[in-house]
Amino acid sequence: MRRIYPDIQDNPDIVQAYAYPEGRPWLRLNMVASVDGAAWLKGRSGPLSSKGDRRIFQTLRGLADVVVAGAATVRKEGYGPVPPRDAWAELREGRPEVPPIAVITRSLALDLDSDLFDAPSRTIVITCEAAPHERRKEAAKRADLIVAGDEGVDMRRAVAELHDRGLTRVLCEGGPRVNAQLSACGLVDELCLSVSPLLVGGGAARIQNGEPAQVALALRQVLEEEGVLFCKYTREQSHDRADH
Repeated sequence: MRRIYPDIQDNPDIVQAYAYPEGRPWLRLNMVASVDGAAWLKGRSGPLSSKGDRRIFQTLRGLADVVVAGAATVRKEGYGPVPPRDAWAELREGRPEVPPIAVITRSLALDLDSDLFDAPSRTIVITCEAAPHERRKEAAKRADLIVAGDEGVDMRRAVAELHDRGLTRVLCEGGPRVNAQLSACGLVDELCLSVSPLLVGGGAARIQNGEPAQVALALRQVLEEEGVLFCKYTREQSHDRADH
């Protein structure tokens, strides 16, 4: 792997390249897309990935306090608990050995008997008042339940609840609708985008689908490996606040 922007460097330190800013909460999106903007191939993001993308993916998880994903992404990608890794020992000093997964779901249409709910760090389920009452009771037995919002999940309240639990370094892995909702609420500080050298076409979603949001981003870094670009953008005002 090499860095090609803002300067050229072979074998950059990935942990340093993706370190969270100190002294403030930070919400990072991590997504992969084809060069024509498709967020998945045959319904899953895996076929767009690469060795470098998977390495960065694991590093970002190791750095995070919590990994957030929408229920559709959890189902499609077959999420399980985050496995502990020896390489994370220093990264996670003073924190649990793995970050919890936080699942955003309005309907609670989740398999509560899956491995995801038998995790080293207790899984979090974020839902709303409109979710079926019995499902909420069942989810509360298997997970740390957060009710944020009435008819749908209120993303501002959801993120605030995570912060109240000390989970301020937030990594969101999608999907596109969750990303769009977070952007529309002004909650996204950073986008880590892996660009796979593929043309996909068809009806695949973009990395954001749903509510319109115009968020000005600044390109901070580009890494490259085997033709895959790993771009890091920050919201301009977030970068300014982090510097001051």
